[in-house]
Amino acid sequence: MPFLPTLSTFFIVLSAILVAIGWYFISINKVKAHKKTMIAAAVSALLFFTIYMSRTIFIGNTSFGGPENLKIYYTVFLVFHIILATTGAVFGIITLTLAFKRNITKHRKIGPVTSIIWFFTAITGVMVYLFLYILFDTGQTTNLFRAIFGL
Repeated sequence: MPFLPTLSTFFIVLSAILVAIGWYFISINKVKAHKKTMIAAAVSALLFFTIYMSRTIFIGNTSFGGPENLKIYYTVFLVFHIILATTGAVFGIITLTLAFKRNITKHRKIGPVTSIIWFFTAITGVMVYLFLYILFDTGQTTNLFRAIFGL
């Protein structure tokens, strides 16, 4: 198990678990616990992003090492995950900003949507990790565009 991908995957899963716990806290009207838990979820997501980007910049990304006939399916799945993760990050920043600005009406509307996107981002992120490091042989570590598109 490669250390940095495992660590970054841990933090994205932790962030999703914390979002679920935060959602529970707000459902029982524990506003302070909700706020603390959601901040911890955001910090966990930021740790994921920092580790992921550091690895991408300094080491590179790992390409799919599984069977060639599955590569197109993996690539489509990876692009879906990247779009989902980017959307989730933007929604997360907006949701946190609304909360910190005390715009609770809008925060309540966008928060559940953000949470659902984040859960799917975490799930698909774990699946990418499994495809790259657990289920198949590890592919080459190379720059971002070669890893995603095989260029």
